[in-house]
Amino acid sequence: MKTVMGLWIDHREAVLVFFLDQTEEIKHVTSTVEKHVRYSGASESGGSHNSTTEDGRDRRFDDELDRYYDEVISLLHEVTSILILGPGEAKHELQKRLEAHEPHLASITVETADKMTEPQIAAAVRQHFRELQHG
Repeated sequence: MKTVMGLWIDHREAVLVFFLDQTEEIKHVTSTVEKHVRYSGASESGGSHNSTTEDGRDRRFDDELDRYYDEVISLLHEVTSILILGPGEAKHELQKRLEAHEPHLASITVETADKMTEPQIAAAVRQHFRELQHG
């Protein structure tokens, strides 16, 4: 059975909208990623310790993001086409992970979108797939 879905994602939250026949289902995935702060320059207390600490922070941030994206991907069992919406880097990071780990996906479309409500996300996804169907 062909399932299409769309999602809005940033580093904090993903809102997934699934469409199957005439039904619509919305799911949320919340990330455990803490705000990622990049520090520039060395502190007065010494640069080498600071960069080691920063490397550890970067690794933890990347590991948490990977877990978050994997949780989102785990919900895409029967999905064949997906629209990814979002304001920042997360949409492209998820796209790369999907392309690497989910080769069965026939279509991945990525679009930039500011913060959206559930009804706005559902409407955007519905419109996207309606245009594909009739386009």
